Amino acid sequence: MNQQTVKQGQNLVELDSSVEKANLESTQARLPAAEAKFKRYQGLFAKGSISKEALDEAEANYRSLQADINALEATIARRNLQAPFDGVIGLRDVFMGEYLQPGTDIARLEDTSVMKLRFTVPQTDISKIRLSQPLRITVDAYPEKAFIGSISAIEPAVNSQSGLIKVEANIPNNDGQLRSGMFARADIVLPTIDNQIVIDQTAINFNLYGESVYLIREEDGEKRAYQQVLTVGERRGHQARIIDGLQPGDQVVTSGQVRLSNGSKVKIVENDALTPPEQLPQL
Repeated sequence: MNQQTVKQGQNLVELDSSVEKANLESTQARLPAAEAKFKRYQGLFAKGSISKEALDEAEANYRSLQADINALEATIARRNLQAPFDGVIGLRDVFMGEYLQPGTDIARLEDTSVMKLRFTVPQTDISKIRLSQPLRITVDAYPEKAFIGSISAIEPAVNSQSGLIKVEANIPNNDGQLRSGMFARADIVLPTIDNQIVIDQTAINFNLYGESVYLIREEDGEKRAYQQVLTVGERRGHQARIIDGLQPGDQVVTSGQVRLSNGSKVKIVENDALTPPEQLPQL
């Protein structure tokens, strides 16, 4: 039993049932005579030649043999282990002639056509996910390839201790590259938001009263900085999305804010300190 694809209903393991098969043949051999006797007794009873007791005994013997045949056939069928679904079967864990106890692992059978991925998301992000929402996953075995799937189930309750909610996704595995047990990283595809205002996170000031930036305004031919309160959304890398507080075309101070106050004069200079290097230095 090497690793191979099997079909539903295909025999995987056949246990020794020679005794049951012999008993089945013996019972089947007696059935025609019992059936003929029962039918003959029906005719004789109709003519009044035999008693009702004799007819009932012949019928009981015939029905009993039928029940024995059905029981033996069911017993033999239970000793033939068949694939419950189409899938891929792995290495066998038993050997020919081995005595099997109930619950013995024989081989692993998996339907790898669609893989299921379970992960958790914070309860604060529950409004961003929904059923059938697309997502991408990556695995260490294929770091350059993204596998596309969709959310198939969302746990109805949040874990009270961790504040996380379980999510399950289906990932089509048409090429058979994904295997169960792999560690995967999931990226949920959120709806595209057009006309976003995104600034560098170094421009944002953090304090007890909230988040703000220094907005540059033109006054009497001079540039001055004024503090502007913000509502900040998602952050990714060194950038942050601004929900409220800025308008398209606004200029903000990205460095040196500690030396500024409302109305301070500023001068715009070219500086590539915020530009990430193409290759990070190795330590």
